[in-house]
Amino acid sequence: MIDIKNKQDCCGCSACAQRCPKQCITMAEDEEGFLYPQVDTSKCVDCHLCEKICPVINKYEARTPLNVYAAKNSDDEVRHQSSSGGIFTLLAEQTIKDGGVVFGACWDKEWNVKHDYVDNISDLQRFRSSKYLQSVIGDSYLNAEQFLKIGRKVMFTGTPCQIAGLKHFLRKEYNNLLAVEVICHSVPSPGVWQQYLTTRLNTLKWEKSDIRNISFRDKKTGWKTYSFVIENENGNILTELSSKNAFMRGFLADLYSRPSCHACPAKQLKSGSDLTLGDFWGIESLMPEIDDDKGVSAIIVNSDKGNQVLHNINVELHEVQYDELTTRNPALVKSFPITPKRTEFFKDDGFTFEEKVKRLAKKPFSMKTLAYRIVRKIIPNMVVEKLKRLLR
Repeated sequence: MIDIKNKQDCCGCSACAQRCPKQCITMAEDEEGFLYPQVDTSKCVDCHLCEKICPVINKYEARTPLNVYAAKNSDDEVRHQSSSGGIFTLLAEQTIKDGGVVFGACWDKEWNVKHDYVDNISDLQRFRSSKYLQSVIGDSYLNAEQFLKIGRKVMFTGTPCQIAGLKHFLRKEYNNLLAVEVICHSVPSPGVWQQYLTTRLNTLKWEKSDIRNISFRDKKTGWKTYSFVIENENGNILTELSSKNAFMRGFLADLYSRPSCHACPAKQLKSGSDLTLGDFWGIESLMPEIDDDKGVSAIIVNSDKGNQVLHNINVELHEVQYDELTTRNPALVKSFPITPKRTEFFKDDGFTFEEKVKRLAKKPFSMKTLAYRIVRKIIPNMVVEKLKRLLR
C-alpha cells in the first residue's frame, strides 16, 4: 500500500490511483496545493500493485542518448505560438495524420492545467506553449492505454516523472506509443498559482470568465526575453517580462516547486521516453547561424522508435554533442536543491504573495554580477559564454 511519509517520495503522477483494481486511492490536495495519494484502507486488499508501478520506488536507469539535435519548425507562426522551436507540433501533426491521438497539457475553464487528448490537428494549439504548473493527469493513463490496446497510435507528452508514471502504469511496451518528455526545471504549486491569479485579477478588476488566454512564454519580446501575458475577452492585455513577473520570479527561485522536484526520480533521461524536447538555451554561442530569437528546440533521441519517428517529419536537424546541451540546460541532468526560503514562503505570516516573492526571490548583488553586466554590453556572445563559465 502506498504510504507517503516523505513528500519528496511522491511526484504526483497519479499512476497508483489509476491502476488500483479496487479504486481505493484518490488524489487529494495538501496545504501547499499539490496532489498526493490517499488510500481508503477499508477497501485496500494489499495487492501492492500501487507500489509495483510507482516511478519513485521503481526508478529506471540513467541513459545515454542515441543522438542530440537542434531544430526549428519552418512555420514561423507555429513557432511563435510555441515555447521553443515548434517541434512538438510537427510530431503531433504526423501522429494525427496516421490516425492517432495526442495527449498533452492544457488549460481548463478555471485556468488550472490538466492533461487531455485530441485527434484533430486544429486542436493542437491547446497544448502549445509551456504552462509552468503541475498538470492534473486525471484518467489520462487509462485513456491512453485504451487507445493503445485497440491499435491506435498515441503520442503522450509530459514532464519526465509523468512519462515515467505512464510507462510503469502500462507495465508493457507498445510499438504504437510515442512517449515524449519535456525538459523540466520543476513544477510549481497549482494552489499557489490560483492564489496569485486571484489576487492579480482582483487588482485588475477582471473575472476568470473574462480571460481569453494566459501565456507564460509570450515571444513578442523575443524567445530569450519572453513575457508573461494575460489577455481578456475585451482585448485588454496584462504583459510583463517574465523576469519581472512575481509568479515567474518565485518559480525560478524555487519557492513553491513540488518537494519531489528537488530529488527528481526521472532526470538523466530516466523516464523511459522515446524523445526529449525543450529549449536549446545558449544556441547563439554554439550555432549562431540558426538563432533568430524566435525559438530553437533541443531534441534528444532516446530510442530507435524515437529516431524513426523524428526522421519521418520534415525538419532540418543540426546534430550536437550531449554535453553541449547539458551545460546550457542543466535541468536535464540535475535537480536543484531545496532552499530554506521555501519554508518561509509557505508560512502564514500575513505577507501578501507579491511581498513574499519580492523579499525571498531577491538575488544578492555580487561583483560577478557586475562584471557580467559590463562585459555583456561590449563583448560578443561567444566570448561571453566562456566568461560566464569562468565566473561560476
